[in-house]
Amino acid sequence: MEAKQTEAPVSPKVQNAADKSARAKFVGGFAFAFAGLSYCFRTQINFRVHIIITILAIITGALLGLSWVEWALLATMITLVMAAEMVNTMIESLVDLVTQDYHPLAAIAKDIAAGVVLLTAVGAVVVGTFLFLPKLWDLLHL
Repeated sequence: MEAKQTEAPVSPKVQNAADKSARAKFVGGFAFAFAGLSYCFRTQINFRVHIIITILAIITGALLGLSWVEWALLATMITLVMAAEMVNTMIESLVDLVTQDYHPLAAIAKDIAAGVVLLTAVGAVVVGTFLFLPKLWDLLHL
């Protein structure tokens, strides 16, 4: 018969250090995330363009009095477009890390990543049109 193994008791001091370490890793993960956001903002013109469009959309939404559901849709589309732009940057960076030479598969990866950004941006424009156009129409045609 096999002896049942039990874990050795952990002293409170060791457990406290482990908890702090887990917290430090968790908090440290945010530092990496903010570094990624910062990198995209500093180096990617399209990311900055999306930020400007986001600010304009938020101001427009506030002026037009979007409902909570409309705000949720707007926030979802903003998040999708910004995330797609960041994934595009990530894929381009990884492809460049692997090869600086032209390779058809590298081109396909970069083209598809750019296509994802285009698709989400077009979707955001469609959603924005449904959100803003009726309110603007009502405002302009009293």
